[in-house]
Amino acid sequence: MLPLVLVALAGFAAQLVDGSLGMGYGLTSSTLLIAIGLTPALASASVHLAEIGTSAVSGFSHAKLGNVDKKVLLRIAIPGGIGAFLGATVLAGLSTQAARPWASALLFVLGWYVFIRFLLHRTVQLRKGRPGRRLLIPLGLVGGFVDATGGGGWGPVTTPALLATGRMAPARVVGTVNAAEFIVAVSASLGFIVGLGWAAIDLEVLLPLLIGGMLAAPIAAWVAHRLPMRVMGVAVGGMIIFTNSITLTSAFGVPTPVRIGIIITVAVLWLGAVAAVTVQHRRSVARQRTDNLVRQ
Repeated sequence: MLPLVLVALAGFAAQLVDGSLGMGYGLTSSTLLIAIGLTPALASASVHLAEIGTSAVSGFSHAKLGNVDKKVLLRIAIPGGIGAFLGATVLAGLSTQAARPWASALLFVLGWYVFIRFLLHRTVQLRKGRPGRRLLIPLGLVGGFVDATGGGGWGPVTTPALLATGRMAPARVVGTVNAAEFIVAVSASLGFIVGLGWAAIDLEVLLPLLIGGMLAAPIAAWVAHRLPMRVMGVAVGGMIIFTNSITLTSAFGVPTPVRIGIIITVAVLWLGAVAAVTVQHRRSVARQRTDNLVRQ
């Protein structure tokens, strides 16, 4: 009974991260499932199938709160589904290990851009218009392909790229990415079923993972909707830096003591920045309330 409870808690924790920050479900849930004794193959297959339910609830919850841009959703979800299906079937035999450090390096740079932009500018002005098809179509294809072949990656690829355009508020980016992930999850799962069959799926793992994630989805959507834009931007940017610093230090063979030190330093910097902008936001709100009372 205890392992099933742990699987459900893994699904809950993973969706709470993914639904509020726009990335991390595959990474978080796979890591936790492997940590409690599942094989990598079983963990990956279970995660992709569970994402069908969790992303459906997450997308619906974000849409009800106004966090989804429907035009951007369609333009990125359809190519994302195509990329995911190809990654899970025709191209599943190709290894993405060699390209992963370079992709992580790019995301690491984007993460710093997003982090610094929202950290230093107290009043963040969004650019007019939406991201165009020239960005969304290839971004969806790459994100879907990486997600299927790498056991996760839709959020880490698409979220920082959309934030970096400066045309969408962080909550809208997270909501749209989560809603589009439903199409990606369905397409990837169909590809895995075609390639592997149902034999690789253990329902005793899938169901508690699914239930835990579905319970967390509305909570995560509410968190994303309620967080101030600047706090959200710093939190997401820091998440991108943190996850990719782990990948990069591992890929380039950084000694373990140094690697741990780097990761801890990044985590402290990230959480400290989130705390700082949260305090600044609360002080700003308090000043506005005081000024309003004085005027009255």
